[in-house]
Amino acid sequence: MIDSELDLKTAHQKFLDYLKEKGRASATILAYGSDIQQLIDFCQEKDKTRVDQVTGQDLKNFKKYLVEEKYTPKSISRKVNSIRTFFKSLNKKHLVNKNPAVNLSHPKYETKPPRILTKMEYRALRDACRNDSRMSAIIELFLQTGMRIGELASLKLEDIKNDHLQIKAYGSQPARKIPLNQEAKRAIDQYLKARPKSKTKNLFLTKTGRAFLVRNIRGAINRFFKIAGIEEATVNDLRHTFISHQLKAGVPLVLVSKIVGHKRLSTTEKYLKYIEKKPTKEMELKEL
Repeated sequence: MIDSELDLKTAHQKFLDYLKEKGRASATILAYGSDIQQLIDFCQEKDKTRVDQVTGQDLKNFKKYLVEEKYTPKSISRKVNSIRTFFKSLNKKHLVNKNPAVNLSHPKYETKPPRILTKMEYRALRDACRNDSRMSAIIELFLQTGMRIGELASLKLEDIKNDHLQIKAYGSQPARKIPLNQEAKRAIDQYLKARPKSKTKNLFLTKTGRAFLVRNIRGAINRFFKIAGIEEATVNDLRHTFISHQLKAGVPLVLVSKIVGHKRLSTTEKYLKYIEKKPTKEMELKEL
């Protein structure tokens, strides 16, 4: 039944509930929720507090506002996607009669190629954190497994097996196993010797024995990027480096895609254009 009096605040909460029902990752729900809250704030400044008051022109004006506020085309595109998903979900649940976001277009922008660290760069990064067993283990896991930063932060002691890491299911991501090579195992073993004693079961801890959170991991790695003299690099570039290195070594596309947890093979396939293909095929992952 259409609710012509549905206010934006209530619609926002219903949208978050919808995303949870769909099993979306917590980070995705947080990002979508933030984008829609920004739209709601914009609409309320125009004295529009109900969903049925929002028009296609309002959404275009919001998009124009984002441009004026110097948001990048990529950021605006993400917000457009959030808005389109928001109104589509309300429409699907029969909470709105019209979908004002139907004709809301994405801004055009060029997708930058992934930043892939050179051998000299990732060796310099290793050297920069050689006296820090925790950061050495974190860097090594990223380089040798291609795992996501959220997955690394969520690792528990019980997830470390003899020859693999067990990534538990989360959001819409199914559980998977990631092989552990000798370099990764050695780095983990070294860290475990110095790991603070704590009741917290997370693998990586702060010096006070608390879980080492995503934002702390990101900040620490950015600091070591600077120490190593590596410019314009992010944590996710370590994942890019793993994927490209494995494909360049001839490891099958399907295997690499499975290891890194890509839902679509096409996502992994995009990396092929940035590397030199090799004629021979290797069936095992290669150490960096």
